[in-house]
Formats: sequence, structure tokens, C-alpha cells
Amino acid sequence: MLIPIFIIMVNSEDIRKQFSEAREKLLADSELAKDAFRFSIQMSLLVEEFIHRALTGTKKNYVIASTGSFSRRELSPYSDIDVMFIFEKIDGNEETIKEAVTQLWNSGIEASHTVREFSDITRFLTENLHSFTQFFETRFILGDEKIYKEWNALVFSSLNEKNKRRLIYEFFEDNKARHKKYGKSPKVLEPNVKFSAGGLRDLHSVEWIYSLKNNLMLTDQNEITQTESFVRRLRKEGNLNSIAATKLLQSYKLILLVRNQLHIKHQRKIDRFEFSDQEALAKIIFNNETAWVDLMKSYFEATNIIHRFFKTMAKLFDEEISNPISEFLTIQLDDDFIQRGNVISISHARELSLSDILRAFYYRGKSEARFDQQLRSAITDKVFDYEEEQLDENTSSVFFREILKLPKNVGKTLSVMNELGVLGAYLPEFKEMVGFFQPGVYHCYTADEHTLIAIRNLEDLAEEDSPLGRIYNSIHDKDILFLAILFHDIAKPISVSGHEIIGGEVASTVMARLGYEDEEIELVKFLVHHHLTMEQIAFRRNINDAATLNNFSSIFPSILSLELLYLVTYADLSAVSPVIWTNWKSDLLNQLYFKTHAMLKEKVSGEELLYSDVIKAIEGDVFGEDSAVKNHVESISDLSYLHHFSHEEINEHVKEIESSSTVGVFFKEEMGFTNITVITKDSPSLLSKLCGALAINDLNIHDAKIFTRKDGIVIDSFNISDFRTHTIVDQARYPKIENDIILTVKNELAINKEFKRVQSKWWRLENKIFKRKGKVKIEFEDHEKYTIIDVYAADTVGLLYQITKKMNELGLSIFFAKIATKSDDAVDAFYVLNRKGKKISENEYPLVTHELTETIEEML
Repeated sequence: MLIPIFIIMVNSEDIRKQFSEAREKLLADSELAKDAFRFSIQMSLLVEEFIHRALTGTKKNYVIASTGSFSRRELSPYSDIDVMFIFEKIDGNEETIKEAVTQLWNSGIEASHTVREFSDITRFLTENLHSFTQFFETRFILGDEKIYKEWNALVFSSLNEKNKRRLIYEFFEDNKARHKKYGKSPKVLEPNVKFSAGGLRDLHSVEWIYSLKNNLMLTDQNEITQTESFVRRLRKEGNLNSIAATKLLQSYKLILLVRNQLHIKHQRKIDRFEFSDQEALAKIIFNNETAWVDLMKSYFEATNIIHRFFKTMAKLFDEEISNPISEFLTIQLDDDFIQRGNVISISHARELSLSDILRAFYYRGKSEARFDQQLRSAITDKVFDYEEEQLDENTSSVFFREILKLPKNVGKTLSVMNELGVLGAYLPEFKEMVGFFQPGVYHCYTADEHTLIAIRNLEDLAEEDSPLGRIYNSIHDKDILFLAILFHDIAKPISVSGHEIIGGEVASTVMARLGYEDEEIELVKFLVHHHLTMEQIAFRRNINDAATLNNFSSIFPSILSLELLYLVTYADLSAVSPVIWTNWKSDLLNQLYFKTHAMLKEKVSGEELLYSDVIKAIEGDVFGEDSAVKNHVESISDLSYLHHFSHEEINEHVKEIESSSTVGVFFKEEMGFTNITVITKDSPSLLSKLCGALAINDLNIHDAKIFTRKDGIVIDSFNISDFRTHTIVDQARYPKIENDIILTVKNELAINKEFKRVQSKWWRLENKIFKRKGKVKIEFEDHEKYTIIDVYAADTVGLLYQITKKMNELGLSIFFAKIATKSDDAVDAFYVLNRKGKKISENEYPLVTHELTETIEEML
């Protein structure tokens, strides 16, 4: 029978008060908080001290040890205070544990505790990696030191080589899963400071594997953080040089500083580093006019260094536990480099030039290999010298150009070059993009990361049997395509506005320096200049409008330039965010590409292209001998009608019109949206009313197309989605939506009243879901037949209703509307005429701008 444990009764209220006062004093020390290591050490020591005070007098037949960030002495203000009770056997000690935990909580120490006994070591070794990890990362606080030493000895004695190998590979898989969930790029714009790639957990993982491999505890009783102790150990062992060690510690310290400041700002545990927090913390950390940019460039540099170290050490660990490859299988790549298996090494020690490094990367990409630690270190040392001393080295472009011509792995190779700083050293223009970000914009990555993801996404098309895949595989000189992607955002650090124009000039200068021909330079310059054009036409214009097609097709000097721009547009959009590239956008770009391709190939105008389909429908056997359908098609002046609806749908329209019904409503699902078509007699402000009827049903409108017959019957088509889920609308809601539309058209539903009733509900939901930020901007474009009004504003339910309502009040008739959303922002394009059927005079632009801006700002 175990001897009962007694705790001398201490005044927990006094301890609680003293702990609270000491903790608040520490949190209020803003100068100390700026030194992340010192702050976290003091926070950890403070908690340790008060655990001692709270449990003074405890008999020593068990151990209390700290785990997690507490054991590392890297405790953030609101981190979990993880403690582990260690017993030889738990049985019979339940009351003791309960009393100890109660005493801690009564003393204000809200410990998150686990209870373990010696038999748990073998159990968790096979059952739970995360729980077992705790066992070799503990720090003794109080209790029986003999039990603690026995515990540690048992932990490591349980680890044979087979178990170690299995656990290390489990760590590798666990890290892959973590990166997949929280972001596998160290340059995610709103990262999780702990779990995203390059976050604190990357370094923790290296420490755990190192500890596991070497049968040792990294915690010691010196008043330094575990990370400092670990890096010192690596430096002593020769695994890190002094420069790399300093950079790694500075990087980790910055991430920990951000985490600490996040906790202090929110007064709770929080690890998501959002834009609003970045701006607020920048003022504390840097406190200058460019503080936000300075902080995030430093942050992304830090995460890149940590993630690079994580990957290097993971590969080193993998090499050490894998079966070695025979030296007989060594391939001599040239006088300087050898390859054994999939690892490239330096054949003899010497200082590398930048040209040598590019040659090594060419071999790496060609054979899908990787560098050993010695070569990686030689590369990073050279880059550091290059940056520090600003060396002006005459570097050959041969191997850089060869890298771009590789049959595959171009994106991966350039990514590693960027990770090691080589890409920025070779192309100073690219270096300015490293860590560059646009706060609040819909990009998820920094400019450099976005660019390299775009190239990798292009290469992935090689395996696709899709229109884009077939076009990509047909391109012979893919290096031109990669250069266009490499330069498409190159000028953003100079100026986001107009970066496509400036970028074209930068591309021209750099390519001339690299030795490209004038014809190649002009093609890349064209692609950079127009990399936004295709998406703007596809998503914000009527691609079944002849004038739009004529203007768009006129920019292309060849079919090849169209094919390349289509690929560049795809690459750019697909690399913005995992949710940006949708079926709807894919289909719109695909339609625009094929229409333009046909015009260039057949040398026909937009009118001829569209009208040929009308002639085929009317004179051919598409509608048979049905004169009613042919008369219906001829009565609609907009040639895009036949492109917008199938022949079956057009037949349904005719039947609906002939039925003399007041209102006809049709539903269908396509391109990831619910499409609603309304057929009725035109009337003043009809479009606005219909937008209102959809809005009060919590529906987001993505585009609206209006077709009008000569007899005044209108066919209005809307692509919509559910406001909350952004997905197609549940069919069970169709009857309610249809009824509201019919009542609205018949003027039996007070839309204004209903709109105001549900508006407060949207506000509550949107404040939880969206970040309502951004300015209202109105722009005008002159079209052959219409005035196009582009409205830029924060996206919100009912926005289209308010805009169309105001336009109706201004005497404007809308013939086409399209809504393109970018994250929380909407770009609404309207093709309009005045009541006389004329385009808006430029003299009226200021009035329209003022009225629309006022309406939108009032709504937001």
C-alpha cells in the first residue's frame, strides 16, 4: 500500500493574489516584452516559483514536471501551463492528485495536467505519438528526483533502433499533415505563428527528433530557453556555423515575440496572425511609417530561415536512418559535383561562384535530386557573402536559361533557389518581391511565393487531359512562358498600380541582360503587360458581346500569344488562393479563349462569329420548322442569347411566353451556381426589384444578363449562390424564391420594406464572417453601344439591389451586369444607357459617381 501524500495547507488566497500581481506586473513591462526570450523565461520561472509555493510540503513520492512550451521556458502570456504528474503507479494516489490540482487552481495557476505512471511509457510508445513526445521533453519542478531520473531512463531505454526509426518517420508524416492543414508555405499572408510552415513548431519538431535520435533531454536547469540551448549544442557539434546559428535564433525569437504580443493584445491564447494584428503589432515592434511592411518582410524572412533549417535537418535525419548508398554508385557530374543516389555533393572543398551554384541547381532539377548539407551550407554562405559585401560578380546566364528549359521541375528548382537566397542574388529585381505583400488583398501568399506557385501549377498541367493541359503540352519554348510568370508581378514593390506596365519594362531589361533575342523579349513583355487583361474581360465584361470580342482579339499579334496569355492567366489566378480558381472562372476563360481563337484563326469579327450561330439556328434544322421559335430568336437583338441558353431552354422560353403567363421562373444548376431565369413584361426598375427579391432570400448574385424582345418581353438570367455557404441553393428553397419573384413583379411585395427587415441580420452575419474594409471606387469605360460602369466596393448581400435601384433613379437602363468577387471585395460591371437609349455623357460622370458612392457607403 502506497504512503498517503500530505500537502501542508497554505493560504491559497494569498498565493493567488501574489501570483496575479506578479503576473500583471510582468505583462505590463513593455520593455521586457520586446525581448521574447527574456520575457518567456521570466514568465516560465514565475509559474515555476508559484507552483513551488502552492505545493510546499508535498511528500516526495511523485514528481511534477513541466511539459510543452512551459518545459522549454518559452511560455507565452496565455499559453497552456502544461504539467505532468509522474508516479511509479497511479493506483491509490487519486486523492493526492485531486488535492494538488485543486490547490494549484485555487492559487490561480490554471494548470493543464496529465497523470502518468511508468507503465504508460511502453503503452504510448505504440499508441500515441503526441503523448509520447511529452515524455522526452519535460523539466523537473518538484517531487522525488530519484523517480524523475528513473522515468527518463525508462523513456530512453524503451527506444530501440527500430522504434526510433518508426517514430521519426511518424514525425515526418505528422509534419506533412500539419503543413497541409495550416499552410505548407512559410509565406502565407495570415499565418499561424505556431503551426504554419516556418512557425515555432518546425523548430520544435527538429528538437524532438534530435532528442529521440540521441537519447537525451534538451531541457536543463540553466535560465535560458530550450531553443537557445539546442542551437548552442548544434553550433558546438559543427552542425551550424556562427552566422547560421545567429540567424536561426534571431528568426525564432521574432516569431516568439509576435506570439507573445498577440497574447498580450488579445488577453487570450491566439496564434493566427491576421492583417489587423500585423498592423497593430508593427507599431509596437518597429514604430515607423513603414512599420507594417518592415515587420512582415522580417517575419517572412524569419519563417523562411526556420523552414529551411527544418527541411535541412529533416533530410539529414532521413539520411542518417536510411540505408547508405554504395560509393560504387557515385556519378561524377563534372569536375566540381558528384551525385550518389538522389543527393548531389561537392566533389572537393572550394569556394563556389554564383555560376557554379546555378550549375548545381541545373543538375538538381534535371535529376530530381537534392543537395547534401555541406553543399547547402556552401550555397547559403556564398549568398550571405554576396549580400553582405555586395559582390559584383560576372555570372554566366547559361545555366539559369537551361534551368528554365528543363522538361520538368522548373518551379521546384526555382523555389529552392529562392529559399536559399540564390534567385534574389542572381536577379536583384526578383529580390525586391521576396516577402512583399499587399495587406487586405485577396492574395494568400507573398509576391515571390505566389510567383513560384504559379510556375509549379503550370507544370502540373502536363499531366492533365484538359484544354489547358493540351495547350501547355503544345508549347515548344516553355522558358518564355516561365519568364512571363517570373516577371508578371516583378514591379509590384515599385507600384501596385500599373505594375503590369512597369513590369514589362523590367522584363525587357533583364531579358536583354540574359541574352534573349528581341522577338522573345517582346513576347514576354506583351504577356506581362496583359497578364490582367484576360481575367478582366472574362469576369467583368460580356464575352458574348461583339465589341468586347473585337477589342480583346485585336491585342494579339498571333495565336501563340493568345495561348500563352491563357496559360499565364490561369497560372496567376490558380496561385492566388486555393479557393480563387473555380469552375465558373475556368469556364468563362475557356469560352473567351475559344471564341478569340476562332476569330484569329478564321480571321472573322465578333459580329460574324456570333451571327454565324444565329444564322445556323434560324436557317438550319436546330429548331426544325418551328416558326415561333425562329421568330422569337429573331426578335432579340442581342446575338449572345443563343450562346447563353441551350436550344431546349429556348424552346421552354417560347412555350412560357405563348402560355400568356404573367411571370415565368426557371431554375437550373451549372458551373457551381444556381441559375434563375425570369420571363415577364418589362417595367420600370424591374431589374432592381428582381435583385431585391433575390437579396431578401439571402442569395448572392454573381452575374445578371438581360435580354429584351422587340415586344417588350424580357428574359433576365441570374447566376446566384447561397450567401452563407457560397454554394448552390438548396432546391427545397425554390418555391419560396419563385413566389417572392412573382409577387415582386406583380408589385404585391414591398421590396424596400422587406429589404430593411433582413438587412440587420446580414450585418450580424457579415461582421462575423467578413472583414468589411475597402474604398468605393467608380470607373467609366466607353463601349461601342453602351457606357460601362465599374463599381468597386466591399462585397455584401443586397449590394446589387441598392446599386440597380439607384441607377434606375438616375434614369439609367441596365442591359448587362456582372459581379466579380475578390475575397471580400466586389467589382460590379454594368452596361447601361440613359432613358433615351443613348450612352451617358461624360458631363454626367461626376453626378453618377457621387450618387452611387453615397448609396454604397451608406449601406456599408
